Amino acid sequence: MSSTTEGQVMAPHKTYDTILVLDFGSQYTHLITRRLRELNVLAELLPCTTKIADLDFKPKGIILSGGPFSVYEEGAPHADPAIFEESYGVPILGICYGLQEIAWRLSPENVIAGTEREYGHADLTPDRHGGDVDRLFDGIEGSMQVYMSHGDRLSQLPQGFCTIATTRNSPFAAIAHKEKAIYGIQAHPEVSHTPRGIELLKNFAVNICGARQHWSMSSFCDQEIARIRALVGPTAQVIGAVSGGVDSTVAAKLMTEAIGDRFHAVLVDNGLMRLNECQQVKETLTEHLGISLTVVDGSKRFLDALKGVEEPERKRKIIGGLFIDIFEEEAIRIEKEAEHTPNAGKVVWFVQGTLYPDVIESISFKGPSATIKTHHNVGGLPERMMNGQGLRLIEPLRELFKDEVRELGRQLGVHRDLVMRHPFPGPGIGVRIIGECTPERVRIAREADHIYINMIREAGLYDEISQAYAGLDTNQAVGVMGDKRYMGYIVILRAVVTTDFMTAEAYPFDMKFLNKVAVRIVNEVEGISLVTYNVTSKPPGTIELQ
Repeated sequence: MSSTTEGQVMAPHKTYDTILVLDFGSQYTHLITRRLRELNVLAELLPCTTKIADLDFKPKGIILSGGPFSVYEEGAPHADPAIFEESYGVPILGICYGLQEIAWRLSPENVIAGTEREYGHADLTPDRHGGDVDRLFDGIEGSMQVYMSHGDRLSQLPQGFCTIATTRNSPFAAIAHKEKAIYGIQAHPEVSHTPRGIELLKNFAVNICGARQHWSMSSFCDQEIARIRALVGPTAQVIGAVSGGVDSTVAAKLMTEAIGDRFHAVLVDNGLMRLNECQQVKETLTEHLGISLTVVDGSKRFLDALKGVEEPERKRKIIGGLFIDIFEEEAIRIEKEAEHTPNAGKVVWFVQGTLYPDVIESISFKGPSATIKTHHNVGGLPERMMNGQGLRLIEPLRELFKDEVRELGRQLGVHRDLVMRHPFPGPGIGVRIIGECTPERVRIAREADHIYINMIREAGLYDEISQAYAGLDTNQAVGVMGDKRYMGYIVILRAVVTTDFMTAEAYPFDMKFLNKVAVRIVNEVEGISLVTYNVTSKPPGTIELQ
């Protein structure tokens, strides 16, 4: 593909038909986006406070998500009224809170606190009228199982609407406007507990909105390479952070495909890497993927900066800030080395492997959502990175989920072992140690993790698990070794199964396997007296310890 000017290559929603999903804070909102992408329809998730006038594209349709609020409460979030204006002319689907938002905006009397709440499975029966109002349930005959999660309900039909489905407890379980393409459903079609929910979403996105099913990873790959070339231009140099994980590896390979040796990958040894990590990453990226990689030893700087720091958000901010400092130093070095190279420009751009879940968890929308944790590659960047000074940021994977990144890696020819490698956080072991990160504690966590992961591989379980690691609780527990009292740290084993890393379940190990892991760690790692397994799902927990 030949280089183009920046104006000729648009962002994905300028190329693909896009459904806009407005987030009111539901724990399931991201699943709406996932399901639409499974249908090869591009979806973009934005906060419910988004002003339509601020968009640089017009969506084919809009979905209003569920949320934890009640629409009638003071301070409850509400969508921009402009989306409902006839002149905007875009089909709308409200899900749960979104349904109530549609009804409430017409009259607050339409929504009341539920006297008969619905949580869990329900049988939903379509009510046929004939014509366009039935289109949400095209192809669905008889009752269907759905998942409900609501306390409030509609007390009456909003003016201009008709009932298109009911449940035992919800006489207005789904509604449709008689003349406009506005629909609402009290159930959650995006969750797996609504087995035919994806059919409803397809009916809305494809049949009602007319969105073409032309989003695919191969087309995204070509389009993103062209976008990068246009954005960077013919001479600018680009520096990128790599860790050896699938995200940064795929981002680095994508950049190399786009601009060749003008992309400079940098691996910062922050002293918080896994055992032999830096050496293995250098061999893999340079020898097998043809990526130009420099390893910078910053371990002392990071560990010195983390002395006495226990609070996890401070750790992330410190690590994120130091990363940028070192990359800016590397940018200066690369520019000096390129001074005598023909047509070599300055280092202008900085690449990170930020993913969609990182963005969702890090950005606190004004209103419904709350920040879960700051990812070093989203909220941990210093202000100069965000206000146009210093290096400018490229995040080519920002709109992708983990499984989509893996598919992109396959498209780029990245080896399966790399594509399927478990994620490793940018802050490394630093966010897998509860408490201060000292050299001794890093050593303990590193050695315990090495034993655990190797045993998972030897048992043939690695590909069944989405992410696994051994973390460290720096509280001490009493043990008995050699008939003597022994005080040691606590190792917390973690292994989860997930598709999108927004929700996850603990992997169900056999207890015999966990016993063997515990015996090896206690015997082989100096400073450990207790090993435990974290079985908490996400939510309410998170995958990493901090």
